Amino acid sequence: MESKTLLDKKAVERTINRITHEIIEKNAGCADLSLIGIRTRGIYLAKRIKEKIKDIENIDLPLGILDITMYRDDVFKLKSPEVKKTEIPFNVNNMTIILIDDVMHTGRTTRAAIDAIMDLGRPRKIQLAVLVDRGNRELPIHPDYAGLFYTVNPEEEVLVRLREIDGKDEVIIAAGV
Repeated sequence: MESKTLLDKKAVERTINRITHEIIEKNAGCADLSLIGIRTRGIYLAKRIKEKIKDIENIDLPLGILDITMYRDDVFKLKSPEVKKTEIPFNVNNMTIILIDDVMHTGRTTRAAIDAIMDLGRPRKIQLAVLVDRGNRELPIHPDYAGLFYTVNPEEEVLVRLREIDGKDEVIIAAGV
């Protein structure tokens, strides 16, 4: 399997820094903001963004963890779906939610995440932040914040590796996955 590095450790760090600054700028600060990371890697990206916002704005934003398994439109195809815990320890009503994921592709994961959040209440706004936007949308959903736009062929896969679970930070394109 051949691979190509899109972001190395330093580039991942710079990209997360930029996304964080864009979130703060677009929202004119952090009032009424909450972060929700989509399992699995979205959680770690959300935690890093939370820490950077704390360093920059001296605000400790609420952080939630979202499992979208039962909201997937293909859940019926899964032999035994593994549902993990959703932890959203704050009220989503009237909040601006920053939904965070590692890779955006078809838009189906984001749609499922929005459905899950809407079951919890009515946020004022939901914004989407992703590390990589790989294109090829099936739904009319687009990120508000994207670290990298990279169109990927159908036979290629974007692999995001984060130190918290993979031991290193990088984004690669793998052919023939």
